[in-house]
Amino acid sequence: MGSPKSHISLSLLFFSTLLILSSAFDASIITYAEKWAQRTNDKVIAMFESWLIRHGKSYNALGEKERRFEIFKENLRFVDEHNADMNRSYRVGLNQFADLTDEEYRSMYLGTKISPRRTNVSDRYKPQVGDQLPDSIDWREKGAVVDIKNQGDCGSCWAFSSIAAVEGINQIVTGNLISLSEQELVDCQRNYPNDGCNGGTASGAYEFIIDNGGINTEENYPYEERDGQCNQDKENEKYVTIDDYEDVPPSSERTLQKAVAGQPVTVAIASDSSAFKLYESGVFTGSCGPSIDHGVTIVGYGTENGMDYWIVKNSWGTTWGENGYIKMQRNVGGDGKCFIANMPNYPVKSGPNPTKPRLSVMKPPSFSMSNDNPFGVNDGESSTA
Repeated sequence: MGSPKSHISLSLLFFSTLLILSSAFDASIITYAEKWAQRTNDKVIAMFESWLIRHGKSYNALGEKERRFEIFKENLRFVDEHNADMNRSYRVGLNQFADLTDEEYRSMYLGTKISPRRTNVSDRYKPQVGDQLPDSIDWREKGAVVDIKNQGDCGSCWAFSSIAAVEGINQIVTGNLISLSEQELVDCQRNYPNDGCNGGTASGAYEFIIDNGGINTEENYPYEERDGQCNQDKENEKYVTIDDYEDVPPSSERTLQKAVAGQPVTVAIASDSSAFKLYESGVFTGSCGPSIDHGVTIVGYGTENGMDYWIVKNSWGTTWGENGYIKMQRNVGGDGKCFIANMPNYPVKSGPNPTKPRLSVMKPPSFSMSNDNPFGVNDGESSTA
């Protein structure tokens, strides 16, 4: 047996170790708590000036730059607080929305409306006994996804999300990847509840394409980031057609997974939160907002570090998220993360398009799958304003 002095020494060593560990833990908290204080105003101003250059921002109104700087500081504080937690599955950053309040972001960029009816619910993708769905799928790798676009300061997400799904099914059926016209929908589909830059529904977009007998290309009817008069000559140029559209049965991520395994799918989500606004990378598990307000397109799914996710194409340019995409947590039950499984739908197409002399077929973007580029996004792609 050891001497009493040995026991005392061991006890002192044990408690000293606990004290050191406790102090280190407290120090980490203090370090984070003091992190903001360590950012001098000059440093934050320098960050803001650099951010302005990177995103091409300028302000003309008297006092506007000072006001935007204060908003930028609040968003920076949120980014610091969020990213300090290393256990989170996603990160946020100072993207193009870093000078906007949540209210401004909501009014300028969220435009999807809840469809007044869902009469086209289909069992096409209903799960069956013995279904063998792929563990992952990425329609970008299969050449069915056009480069990221940018809706700009216009609440036309409904048009972009539906057009992306039409571009996808058209490539799957015909083998041709063609960038189609969101502006035609913004200008020409004004049947309630669709209202151009003031919002709309994907179902309304599909109904327009069906009733019109097709839709023009992005090249011929380019996006203008604003409401315009419907150009009837261009409206009559019908390069890509769809036969119908169908709704995925709601509140079933398994059914949604089967649908996405078959084609890109339009979804309406809630995105009215600072976490979504400033999303940068990783699997998004954060808060979404209280109600559906934004249209996006699911172009695949997979699993990362044991967490299932959807690959979601947004329409906010390549400076948002992972080069314009977000990975959203999958298999959470009910309506899914941010209501993603609440009202999905997709276009139906079975045959060729009308022959047009000015049809321009795009070369599918090349993708490089690497640790630095987890989505395989074409490094040379650019957003279309």
